[in-house]
Amino acid sequence: MSRPLISVMIGVYNGAPYLAEAIRSVQAQTYRPYELIVVDDGSDDGSAEVAQGFEEVHYIFQERGGNGAARNRAVEAARAEFFAFLDADDRFTAEKLAHQMDALEADAGLDMVFGHVSEFVSPELGDEERAGIRPPAPEPLPWTAPNLMLIRKASFERVGGFSTELRVGVTVDWFARASEAGLRSLVLPEVVLERRLHTQNNGLRERDARSQYLHVLKAAMDRRRAADATKPD
Repeated sequence: MSRPLISVMIGVYNGAPYLAEAIRSVQAQTYRPYELIVVDDGSDDGSAEVAQGFEEVHYIFQERGGNGAARNRAVEAARAEFFAFLDADDRFTAEKLAHQMDALEADAGLDMVFGHVSEFVSPELGDEERAGIRPPAPEPLPWTAPNLMLIRKASFERVGGFSTELRVGVTVDWFARASEAGLRSLVLPEVVLERRLHTQNNGLRERDARSQYLHVLKAAMDRRRAADATKPD
Protein backbone atom coordinates (compact mmCIF):
# COMPACT_ATOMS: atom_id res chain seq x y z
CA MET A 1 0.00 0.00 0.00
CA SER A 2 1.22 3.51 -0.80
CA ARG A 3 1.89 5.76 2.16
CA PRO A 4 0.98 9.46 2.54
CA LEU A 5 3.02 12.12 0.76
CA ILE A 6 5.22 14.32 2.97
CA SER A 7 6.24 17.85 1.98
CA VAL A 8 9.82 18.48 3.12
CA MET A 9 10.64 22.19 3.09
CA ILE A 10 14.05 23.88 3.23
CA GLY A 11 14.53 27.63 3.49
CA VAL A 12 17.99 28.85 2.54
CA TYR A 13 19.81 32.16 2.72
CA ASN A 14 23.43 32.07 1.54
CA GLY A 15 23.77 28.44 2.53
CA ALA A 16 25.58 27.15 -0.55
CA PRO A 17 28.40 25.38 1.36
CA TYR A 18 25.94 23.12 3.19
CA LEU A 19 22.74 22.99 1.16
CA ALA A 20 23.72 19.96 -0.91
CA GLU A 21 24.27 17.91 2.26
CA ALA A 22 20.85 18.91 3.54
CA ILE A 23 19.20 17.90 0.26
CA ARG A 24 21.06 14.59 0.12
CA SER A 25 19.92 13.79 3.66
CA VAL A 26 16.33 14.10 2.41
CA GLN A 27 17.09 11.94 -0.61
CA ALA A 28 18.57 9.32 1.74
CA GLN A 29 15.28 8.89 3.61
CA THR A 30 13.99 5.35 3.80
CA TYR A 31 10.46 6.79 3.65
CA ARG A 32 8.65 7.37 0.37
CA PRO A 33 6.88 9.33 -1.05
CA TYR A 34 7.98 12.89 -0.35
CA GLU A 35 8.30 16.14 -2.24
CA LEU A 36 11.20 18.51 -1.60
CA ILE A 37 10.70 22.28 -1.74
CA VAL A 38 13.62 24.71 -1.42
CA VAL A 39 12.81 28.39 -0.96
CA ASP A 40 15.78 30.65 -1.66
CA ASP A 41 15.39 33.73 0.53
CA GLY A 42 17.37 36.16 -1.63
CA SER A 43 20.73 34.34 -1.64
CA ASP A 44 23.63 35.70 -3.68
CA ASP A 45 26.22 33.00 -2.95
CA GLY A 46 25.35 30.24 -5.41
CA SER A 47 22.61 28.59 -3.34
CA ALA A 48 20.36 28.73 -6.40
CA GLU A 49 22.81 26.73 -8.51
CA VAL A 50 23.14 24.11 -5.75
CA ALA A 51 19.39 23.65 -5.39
CA GLN A 52 18.74 23.63 -9.12
CA GLY A 53 21.39 20.97 -9.57
CA PHE A 54 19.00 18.42 -8.04
CA GLU A 55 16.26 17.38 -10.46
CA GLU A 56 13.65 16.50 -7.84
CA VAL A 57 13.87 19.84 -6.01
CA HIS A 58 11.02 22.31 -6.45
CA TYR A 59 13.05 25.54 -6.31
CA ILE A 60 11.45 28.90 -5.48
CA PHE A 61 13.23 32.27 -5.26
CA GLN A 62 11.97 35.21 -3.24
CA GLU A 63 13.40 38.54 -2.18
CA ARG A 64 14.96 38.52 1.28
CA GLY A 65 12.21 38.17 3.85
CA GLY A 66 13.74 36.13 6.64
CA ASN A 67 13.52 32.54 7.82
CA GLY A 68 9.84 32.75 8.73
CA ALA A 69 8.86 34.18 5.36
CA ALA A 70 10.81 31.47 3.52
CA ARG A 71 9.08 28.70 5.45
CA ASN A 72 5.68 30.29 4.91
CA ARG A 73 6.33 30.47 1.15
CA ALA A 74 7.24 26.80 1.14
CA VAL A 75 4.02 25.95 2.98
CA GLU A 76 2.04 27.79 0.28
CA ALA A 77 3.61 25.53 -2.35
CA ALA A 78 3.30 22.28 -0.37
CA ARG A 79 0.92 19.63 -1.72
CA ALA A 80 1.02 17.06 1.08
CA GLU A 81 -1.06 16.55 4.21
CA PHE A 82 2.10 16.20 6.30
CA PHE A 83 4.83 18.83 6.71
CA ALA A 84 8.53 18.52 7.62
CA PHE A 85 11.03 21.38 7.80
CA LEU A 86 14.81 21.35 7.55
CA ASP A 87 17.37 24.13 7.92
CA ALA A 88 19.79 24.35 5.01
CA ASP A 89 22.85 23.69 7.18
CA ASP A 90 21.49 20.64 9.03
CA ARG A 91 20.84 17.00 8.08
CA PHE A 92 18.05 14.50 8.62
CA THR A 93 18.99 11.02 9.78
CA ALA A 94 17.93 8.34 7.30
CA GLU A 95 15.00 6.96 9.33
CA LYS A 96 13.67 10.36 10.41
CA LEU A 97 10.49 10.51 8.35
CA ALA A 98 9.79 6.78 8.69
CA HIS A 99 9.93 6.82 12.50
CA GLN A 100 7.77 9.91 12.75
CA MET A 101 5.14 8.81 10.23
CA ASP A 102 4.85 5.48 12.06
CA ALA A 103 4.05 7.41 15.24
CA LEU A 104 1.45 9.62 13.57
CA GLU A 105 -0.23 6.68 11.87
CA ALA A 106 -0.36 4.79 15.17
CA ASP A 107 -2.20 7.61 16.98
CA ALA A 108 -4.81 9.58 15.04
CA GLY A 109 -5.05 12.13 17.88
CA LEU A 110 -1.37 13.04 17.69
CA ASP A 111 -0.65 16.35 15.94
CA MET A 112 3.14 16.46 15.64
CA VAL A 113 6.19 14.33 16.35
CA PHE A 114 9.70 15.44 17.31
CA GLY A 115 12.83 13.52 18.29
CA HIS A 116 16.39 13.93 19.50
CA VAL A 117 19.13 16.06 17.96
CA SER A 118 22.86 15.43 17.85
CA GLU A 119 25.26 18.31 17.21
CA PHE A 120 28.53 18.47 15.33
CA VAL A 121 31.06 21.17 14.55
CA SER A 122 31.31 21.78 10.83
CA PRO A 123 34.52 20.01 9.76
CA GLU A 124 35.91 22.83 7.59
CA LEU A 125 36.33 25.20 10.55
CA GLY A 126 39.81 26.05 11.75
CA ASP A 127 40.91 26.26 15.38
CA GLU A 128 40.22 29.99 15.65
CA GLU A 129 36.72 29.62 14.22
CA ARG A 130 35.99 26.67 16.49
CA ALA A 131 36.98 28.76 19.48
CA GLY A 132 34.28 31.29 18.55
CA ILE A 133 31.37 28.87 18.82
CA ARG A 134 30.07 26.80 21.69
CA PRO A 135 31.03 23.11 21.80
CA PRO A 136 28.42 20.56 20.71
CA ALA A 137 26.28 18.87 23.33
CA PRO A 138 28.04 15.67 24.46
CA GLU A 139 24.88 13.54 24.08
CA PRO A 140 21.79 13.71 21.86
CA LEU A 141 19.07 15.90 23.32
CA PRO A 142 15.27 15.98 22.97
CA TRP A 143 14.25 19.06 21.01
CA THR A 144 10.91 20.52 19.96
CA ALA A 145 12.10 22.81 17.18
CA PRO A 146 10.22 22.78 13.85
CA ASN A 147 13.26 21.41 11.97
CA LEU A 148 12.83 18.15 13.89
CA MET A 149 9.08 18.05 13.39
CA LEU A 150 6.66 16.04 11.32
CA ILE A 151 3.21 17.63 11.62
CA ARG A 152 -0.19 17.16 10.07
CA LYS A 153 -1.12 19.99 7.70
CA ALA A 154 -4.44 20.52 9.49
CA SER A 155 -2.62 20.83 12.82
CA PHE A 156 -0.12 23.31 11.38
CA GLU A 157 -2.99 25.42 10.09
CA ARG A 158 -4.50 25.56 13.59
CA VAL A 159 -1.35 27.35 14.74
CA GLY A 160 -0.72 29.47 11.65
CA GLY A 161 2.50 30.35 9.88
CA PHE A 162 5.87 31.48 11.19
CA SER A 163 6.51 35.05 12.30
CA THR A 164 7.89 37.31 9.58
CA GLU A 165 8.71 40.10 12.04
CA LEU A 166 11.30 38.27 14.15
CA ARG A 167 14.94 37.78 13.15
CA VAL A 168 15.61 35.33 16.00
CA GLY A 169 13.23 33.28 18.10
CA VAL A 170 11.00 32.38 15.14
CA THR A 171 10.82 28.72 16.10
CA VAL A 172 10.39 29.48 19.82
CA ASP A 173 7.45 31.73 18.97
CA TRP A 174 5.85 29.12 16.73
CA PHE A 175 6.13 26.30 19.29
CA ALA A 176 4.71 28.55 22.02
CA ARG A 177 1.67 29.19 19.84
CA ALA A 178 1.38 25.48 19.06
CA SER A 179 1.33 24.69 22.77
CA GLU A 180 -1.30 27.36 23.39
CA ALA A 181 -3.42 25.88 20.60
CA GLY A 182 -3.41 22.56 22.45
CA LEU A 183 -1.52 20.52 19.86
CA ARG A 184 -0.56 17.05 21.09
CA SER A 185 3.08 16.18 20.53
CA LEU A 186 5.43 13.27 21.03
CA VAL A 187 9.23 13.31 21.32
CA LEU A 188 10.76 10.10 19.98
CA PRO A 189 13.89 8.62 21.57
CA GLU A 190 15.61 8.35 18.18
CA VAL A 191 18.02 10.95 16.81
CA VAL A 192 16.23 12.49 13.83
CA LEU A 193 18.41 15.55 13.16
CA GLU A 194 22.13 16.31 12.96
CA ARG A 195 22.60 20.00 13.77
CA ARG A 196 25.67 21.74 12.36
CA LEU A 197 27.49 24.30 14.51
CA HIS A 198 29.41 26.90 12.50
CA THR A 199 30.13 30.62 12.34
CA GLN A 200 27.00 31.45 10.33
CA ASN A 201 24.38 29.86 12.58
CA ASN A 202 21.44 32.23 12.73
CA GLY A 203 21.92 32.96 16.43
CA LEU A 204 25.47 34.16 15.75
CA ARG A 205 24.67 35.98 12.52
CA GLU A 206 21.77 37.83 14.16
CA ARG A 207 23.37 38.32 17.57
CA ASP A 208 22.39 42.00 17.63
CA ALA A 209 18.73 40.92 17.55
CA ARG A 210 18.89 38.50 20.49
CA SER A 211 16.71 40.81 22.57
CA GLN A 212 13.84 39.56 20.41
CA TYR A 213 13.89 36.34 22.46
CA LEU A 214 12.60 38.42 25.38
CA HIS A 215 9.88 39.81 23.12
CA VAL A 216 8.84 36.28 22.18
CA LEU A 217 8.67 35.16 25.81
CA LYS A 218 6.76 38.28 26.88
CA ALA A 219 4.26 37.87 24.05
CA ALA A 220 3.65 34.25 25.09
CA MET A 221 3.13 35.28 28.72
CA ASP A 222 0.74 38.06 27.68
CA ARG A 223 -1.32 35.62 25.61
CA ARG A 224 -1.45 33.19 28.54
CA ARG A 225 -2.60 35.91 30.95
CA ALA A 226 -5.26 37.06 28.48
CA ALA A 227 -6.52 33.49 28.09
CA ASP A 228 -6.61 32.97 31.85
CA ALA A 229 -8.56 36.21 32.29
CA THR A 230 -11.35 34.93 30.03
CA LYS A 231 -11.77 31.64 31.89
CA PRO A 232 -14.82 31.36 34.14
CA ASP A 233 -14.13 31.39 37.89
